[in-house]
Amino acid sequence: MPTEPSRLLEDLIVSAHRLTRVAAQLTGSTTPAAVWRTLSILTTDGSLRVGDLARASRVTQPTMTKLVQHLAEEELVYRIADVDDSRAWLIAITPKGTTALENWRRELAEALSPVFSDLTDDETTILEKAVAILQVHTSTTRKVA
Repeated sequence: MPTEPSRLLEDLIVSAHRLTRVAAQLTGSTTPAAVWRTLSILTTDGSLRVGDLARASRVTQPTMTKLVQHLAEEELVYRIADVDDSRAWLIAITPKGTTALENWRRELAEALSPVFSDLTDDETTILEKAVAILQVHTSTTRKVA
């Protein structure tokens, strides 16, 4: 009997959180997850106002303001004028930020590789299909406001 969809999604979320937590721990990195989450949001969603970025990252606006200030100092993000509101700024990821995020993702994958080294061809195919399904259902073009 197939698993109920809501239960399957719950298990998937728990497993995905565990996977990213284990991967991050295996790298030994001390960079806060909020840094990578923020850069990832900017990569997938494009330039955002600080308030919108805070909502997407599920942190307060003051917390995001401090994080953006730190990321700007590290040249991982930059501020651009919002053409829709001259009083506001948009936050965008820099090429250096994109490279840092790509390197982090590669480091996570390399750290996890030994954990998954015993996957069978069938299991690899299943994971490839799962990734494709997740990409379709979580694309930013499908997101709800």
